[in-house]
Amino acid sequence: MKNSYPIVLTPDETGYVVYIPDFNINTEGYTLTEAIEMARDAVGLMGIDMEDDNKALPVPTPIGSVVKTTADDIVSLVDVDFAEYRRQNEMKTVRRSVTLPSWLNAAAEKSGINVSAVLQKALKKELRVNR
Repeated sequence: MKNSYPIVLTPDETGYVVYIPDFNINTEGYTLTEAIEMARDAVGLMGIDMEDDNKALPVPTPIGSVVKTTADDIVSLVDVDFAEYRRQNEMKTVRRSVTLPSWLNAAAEKSGINVSAVLQKALKKELRVNR
């Protein structure tokens, strides 16, 4: 699911502090671009955590309803595709125990074949996954 959430960027002495009202979280960045990227990352991380906990994602507040706390505040939007964020950030590996005949294992080792890589390739082909 893709959505856009309002953010409030407040300049400070080292860059920007970002408040994301719909998630009630803060982040920061040294430049405006970095601050926006950090906001997108914070929303993505918080959103997939909420999904994992079976919590509903907040409905975005209309940008016109977001209140500035200082005259220098910048109100903007960040878009986040939660499914894509999950795909890009959940590449952690898991250890699986695989049973092979000893002769096959010996042949793979002798040939310098990475059994994990071959298994991943075969599973992707079998599942028709292109990542």
